[in-house]
Amino acid sequence: MSWSRGYCPVMVPFEEVLFQVRKALQVSPILLHELLRELHEANVFSTQYYQSLFKDGKIGEQRLCEVFCNDGEDLARRLSLPIWQNWDISQSILDLALSKEEDLVPSDAEWQDIAPDLMSELLPDNIISKYLESPESIEDDFDPTVLDNFPGDISTTCMPIPEDATFLDGVPAKKPKVVHKRRRKRGNSTANRKATVCPESPSNGSTPTIAPESSFHLSPTPFQHVLRIPFSPPLLPPSGGSPLQIIQTIGPYTPPLFGTVVPTGPTYVIVSPQCVSPGAQIFPLSPATGTVAPPELTGSVLPVGSSSDSACQGSPTVDTLSPTKDLQKHNDSTSPKAEKKIRPEAPECVKDYIHHTQSYMRDVCCSMRGGMGMESHYVDAHLVQRKLLIKSGKNANKCLEKELVVLSDSERKKAKLDRSQLFHNSDSKPKQSFALLGKAGAGKTTFIQRLCLDWASGSLPQFQFVFLLNCKILDLTQSNCSLKGLLLDLSMSPRCEDSDSVFKHILSCPDEVLIIFDSFDHIKDFEGLLQSPAKSHTNTKYTIKQLFSGLFQKEILSGCTLLIATRPKDVLNQVLRKMDSLLELCGFSPEDIELYTSKYFGDNTSLQESALKQIKNDRYIFSLCSNPLLCWTTCFLLEHQESGNDLPSTLTDLYQRATSKHLQLASLENSSLCKNRKLLDIPQLCKMAWEGFKNHDTHVNPASSTELLDCALKSGILTSFKTSECQKNHFADLFTQNLLSAVHLVQSKQVNEKMVVANSVVHQKKRKVQGESQDVLQRFVTGLVFQKAPDGVSILDSSVNIKAKRKAVETHLESMKPNDLLPARLLELFHCVYETSSAKFAKLLLKNLPDNLSFYGTQLCPSDVYVICHLLQYASTLKRTFSINLQDTCIPISGLKELVGLQCIKAFWAHTADTIGLWEDLHRSNDELNLKSAIEKFTLHPFKATEGYHIESLPVLVQIHREKKLPMSEPVSALDEGVPALRHLQRLEFELGVQNGPELFPKLVEALPSLQSLQHLDLEKNQIGDSGAEKLAGVLHYLKCLKLLNLSQNLIGDAGVEKLAKALASVPSLQSLSLYGNAIADIGAEHLALALPDMNFLLDLNIAFNKFTDLGAKKLGAALKNCTGMKSLELWNDCIPYGVFEHLRLQDPRIRSL
Repeated sequence: MSWSRGYCPVMVPFEEVLFQVRKALQVSPILLHELLRELHEANVFSTQYYQSLFKDGKIGEQRLCEVFCNDGEDLARRLSLPIWQNWDISQSILDLALSKEEDLVPSDAEWQDIAPDLMSELLPDNIISKYLESPESIEDDFDPTVLDNFPGDISTTCMPIPEDATFLDGVPAKKPKVVHKRRRKRGNSTANRKATVCPESPSNGSTPTIAPESSFHLSPTPFQHVLRIPFSPPLLPPSGGSPLQIIQTIGPYTPPLFGTVVPTGPTYVIVSPQCVSPGAQIFPLSPATGTVAPPELTGSVLPVGSSSDSACQGSPTVDTLSPTKDLQKHNDSTSPKAEKKIRPEAPECVKDYIHHTQSYMRDVCCSMRGGMGMESHYVDAHLVQRKLLIKSGKNANKCLEKELVVLSDSERKKAKLDRSQLFHNSDSKPKQSFALLGKAGAGKTTFIQRLCLDWASGSLPQFQFVFLLNCKILDLTQSNCSLKGLLLDLSMSPRCEDSDSVFKHILSCPDEVLIIFDSFDHIKDFEGLLQSPAKSHTNTKYTIKQLFSGLFQKEILSGCTLLIATRPKDVLNQVLRKMDSLLELCGFSPEDIELYTSKYFGDNTSLQESALKQIKNDRYIFSLCSNPLLCWTTCFLLEHQESGNDLPSTLTDLYQRATSKHLQLASLENSSLCKNRKLLDIPQLCKMAWEGFKNHDTHVNPASSTELLDCALKSGILTSFKTSECQKNHFADLFTQNLLSAVHLVQSKQVNEKMVVANSVVHQKKRKVQGESQDVLQRFVTGLVFQKAPDGVSILDSSVNIKAKRKAVETHLESMKPNDLLPARLLELFHCVYETSSAKFAKLLLKNLPDNLSFYGTQLCPSDVYVICHLLQYASTLKRTFSINLQDTCIPISGLKELVGLQCIKAFWAHTADTIGLWEDLHRSNDELNLKSAIEKFTLHPFKATEGYHIESLPVLVQIHREKKLPMSEPVSALDEGVPALRHLQRLEFELGVQNGPELFPKLVEALPSLQSLQHLDLEKNQIGDSGAEKLAGVLHYLKCLKLLNLSQNLIGDAGVEKLAKALASVPSLQSLSLYGNAIADIGAEHLALALPDMNFLLDLNIAFNKFTDLGAKKLGAALKNCTGMKSLELWNDCIPYGVFEHLRLQDPRIRSL
């Protein structure tokens, strides 16, 4: 029997699910929000529904708590339906939430560190009633010696309070209301006890009075035994103090627990009296600083509205001690204080292991690829702090490129960090999880090796232990694994002799442990990565995936630091939002390329100068060298190729030559293969690469030919990793494996044309977002199909006929429609066409391109910029011009300068700060001609501000426009007419939302007077309020061309509308005005009604869902009669009686309903 998605295969009754949801909703607010977030990440809740719960940030969280408190049953039923439909997924999440709530109960040791709070000492009725109503239990629990612990005078008694009794302030005591409850019928003895019980018994409904003597005495009633109830020491009466009080409260004070029913009976409070004479009252100390708590806090512990409030207010005032004297009095007290955590000293065996590990890492991590030394050849790469942009949508959490905010070039420079700043905590909350992002070849593994060397040399003193785990050789589904085995056996660490002692010390100081997961994108089984986390440090039955989940969710070794290295588009997407810090590894800058080249060739000065000259003269190769791996490949090729040979012109050619040279050198080292290179089974190696690509695996089958593996290892195509069990061989890098996979697709007779086309070029239909590996394979397949490599360089078998496959790819290229491609796919199409080295396909691509090119949101590296510029050069022969959107592309200023300089680019839109930087660069180089062209080509239309940096640079641009000069420079002739982009801007959408809108709106107002051609101004949902409306009203008279003004949902009230109404009459061209969903009342509606006749060209006014009543509606309806040009008026809201509204509609049909 098959089941549709979203419904549980096992039909669990809905009532049972509803019961579980009710229990889960009783968690604390922090865990409640975490529970809902986990259900959303598991696709139990849709993103739209989840965001509706928290759409206003903290305000939304408060509203959620209010909904739960006011109508928890309704919320439980609303949430239960999708949970029931996805019960197979939801069950484990709910169980995990319930277990987390149980963990919140402090242990006995933790209770000692918690400041006493009377509110936490409230006893539920089932405890007190048990003792009050059961004489047998009282007699059994009586301890005669307990009276010795209570100071007091035996002459003091507790007496009932007469009905006409008055307290010290003369206020008569109010008789509490008796709440009748259904109770189980009891015998006569119980009834007699209730009738004669003294005021301590809460069943009377009266509160005991405090005797004038400061003592405690048991009254001579049948209730003469002291109850052995679990009181905490703060509740016992101090020396010379008043007696204890048992007070019955109106309702329960303790929060509900899981699986329990909230008690409906009375709750009893044991109140410990404050000290009176002879000792002065002492307020409790603050645990953190020792300051005295204010009196209003000490008085808040009594139940509100109880009779004891009046008694306390009427008691004589006591003198409090000064803070200085108070501190002196409590030097030896047991008040909880913040104590610094004392760490156990590491045993000698642990110290020996740490020293041994550091020495081992110095030996293992000292060399880089190609046998180069880390100290001599490593070029320190910078890091960039990245930010997350949470987007709505069904698949928003599956695409990292849509979640990472693409920084501008100027912002990246500001956000750069050095390696030494990686674990620096600038915030109050310590960071414990770090993501190291970088494309293939960016140097993530080398950076981690450098980090391990830093630790081994003592540069990371905050960590005692560093464990490096290579995900290439980890099987996440491997069972029977423990945390101890993961850290000490599977990491890159030496064998530990006394593993028990070392692991015990690791558990004692988790905040001094750094765990690194390298090559995290190589894991295969990442479905449900954060489900079923490990919770025990000693259990040996976990999978590695469960151990990772436990570490990441702080279920085990809580406090340790995690560093996860991965590629931007791969598996980390599931946990990306929960990382404390996102860091991107930058590529090589032009200065880094020169430095690396000089280090690579070392003392060979002539070869070093020749190689650097060749790289600089080839713009494409120089752009590729921004990738450290490709830079090493280029240097390797220059080192071993014959002098005078040109550098490759495509990525396919570069890696084909490099791979061929690797195999050639390895063959020369093996005498048996030196004579006949064809003995190497290259097709078999290519087939293994393709099989690994399909399975997302870099592992090579160990059953392959020994000679083939030996040659591949010596050539560097494969690399070896030793584990405790065996030695595993893997492809050295993504580019090499993908090139061999492409060779298999192109020349294997078992692969048909359809398969080749499926893995070459991009496809029109939407598919799952492809990773970088797929992108590189497409380029290699397209390049190999069309490339004509010289003999001795190509690794393709010349005897294989690939004409049919070439024809199939050519037909597919000709049928492509670039108009329908997303920016990221359009970029990949540019790369594939470039790899063909065909002017025919370049012209065909340009012929089909839209007039408005957009790479919006796609991060462009130097090689991307070169490929785009190279292909756009063919536009001149086709007499085509384009507008190009480069916003949020992270394009460097050098690349922006190159693109803007093309004649076929008639307009461009880039980050404002980067554009100003481009102008300044051209001005410094005295290139006035290109400066004038760059100013004229820059456009802002249409301007859509979705991020803060879209607005932050706008005032600088306005200043340039007004002063007609660049910052910190003299007037520029190219700016004699200002900035055309500001003068010609017609549409502006301000979409920063509730968080950033109110803060950055004044910067927009500052720029508005310069936008003389603005016709469409959309300010919806920014909560600018009355103050923002007043600022806007001050500049509206500058907008002579404004036709549409949208001020919906901005919390504008009467004061704001009053200012706006006066200013709107100065905008003669205004045709559409929306004030929908604000807070306008009758006064505001009246001001707007007075201004309506002066808005001569206004056609549509939407003022629905505000707060004015029928009075305001009638005034607006009357004003509408004088506005003959208006077409519609929408003014419905809940405050207008329906009959009045219908009457207004009948009078004027232009008044519209919903």
